[in-house]
Amino acid sequence: MASEQRTLVFNVFSSHPVLAAVVLILTVLLAPTSYKGFSGPTSTLPGTFISRWTDLSVRVRTLLGTRAQYVHRLHSTYGPVVRLGPNDVDISDVDAAREIHRVRDPFLTSEFYGVGLRVTSLFSTRDPHFHAQRRRLIGPYFTEASLTAFEDKVSGLVQATVDGIVKEARKTGCADILKWWTLMAMDVIADLTFGESFGMVEKGEKTQFADDVGMLGSILPLRTAFTIIFALGPYLPFVPFFHNIAVARERVFTVQQKRYARFMELVQADDGAKSKSIFGALVKKSGESELTPMDLIVEAQSFITAGTDTTAVTLTYLIWAVCRDEEIKLRLLRELESLPAGFKSSDVKALPYLNNVIGEALRCYGAAPGSLPRVVPPAGATLAGHTIPGDAIVSTQSYSLHRDESIFADPEKYISSFMHAGCCFADCG
Repeated sequence: MASEQRTLVFNVFSSHPVLAAVVLILTVLLAPTSYKGFSGPTSTLPGTFISRWTDLSVRVRTLLGTRAQYVHRLHSTYGPVVRLGPNDVDISDVDAAREIHRVRDPFLTSEFYGVGLRVTSLFSTRDPHFHAQRRRLIGPYFTEASLTAFEDKVSGLVQATVDGIVKEARKTGCADILKWWTLMAMDVIADLTFGESFGMVEKGEKTQFADDVGMLGSILPLRTAFTIIFALGPYLPFVPFFHNIAVARERVFTVQQKRYARFMELVQADDGAKSKSIFGALVKKSGESELTPMDLIVEAQSFITAGTDTTAVTLTYLIWAVCRDEEIKLRLLRELESLPAGFKSSDVKALPYLNNVIGEALRCYGAAPGSLPRVVPPAGATLAGHTIPGDAIVSTQSYSLHRDESIFADPEKYISSFMHAGCCFADCG
């Protein structure tokens, strides 16, 4: 039988030399890829069969906004270590996550953090020395003691936001709280960086700057999933999609340039202006700074980009989760009634149930549930009982870590039973 099959194949190829040539070429081209899929650096790790050769399924889910849920399902099937692609691994293990994300750790950030960015910031840099230097300059102004100086300023914007929500609800019968928290977050960050807000809370509507920032943020999934598309952007300025992105970026940068110039005018006119913002202490009376004007503009924009949607989305889910459960809402209101008149952040920190409610919102509905990719050191690493090769991309995602059934008895339920019992996150780990 085998002899007959070989004869048949030989006759087919002899009669069709073009077909034979095509098969030979495909075999030569695909053989290395096929071999790599079965002998590559992550080939021995658990994962889908197709992930031996490509991470396309993960990229598509990234574009659809369902990556975190997809990876979580893979963990449910394959365990705490899952191969996502030929060189990509995701790990859902608390001890491994601590090892990967230690402050002084050889697991450097991957190229993901700098995709599409022309200027490096504290958030986007992959250089540990640059990060250490920039953190040394900016970090002290983000300590609790330093931020307390801005408490009244922030509280004023928060109160104005709540007043706006109430006014809109009385007028229309409902309120778009995501919109209001977005306005608040962007105004707060703007005020804390360059000493003046955008005035959006006061007006109750977004500016062109806010729309541009939102548009640029909305393309992040596409930018990270298919970077080659954006690599072509500079060569295709006539395509409306790329043209609109370029225009939005230019408008954002222009606004930040004007804000920086205005800030420097305030500093030069009144030395006290230096204390009205986080960046103020970095600027000397002469108008010089430990960071260049471009550095300050880029850092200010990175704070807005990273902090606006995350804050707004988290607050929106928090309110939604509380309001849909009458028991939780009433218990929280009773605790809030114990606050003194003119309370401060220190008073709020002392409320256990409030902090549990906030912690559960971050656990269940965190605004950044997806992967945090890092590069494995060249020597490799042993994580969650598996050997991960050097230079592989290893990720952890809070979406899965926050649904660890060994820690949370009913992980999909907001305010689980141990929370109702009065246990604090600080006590329950």
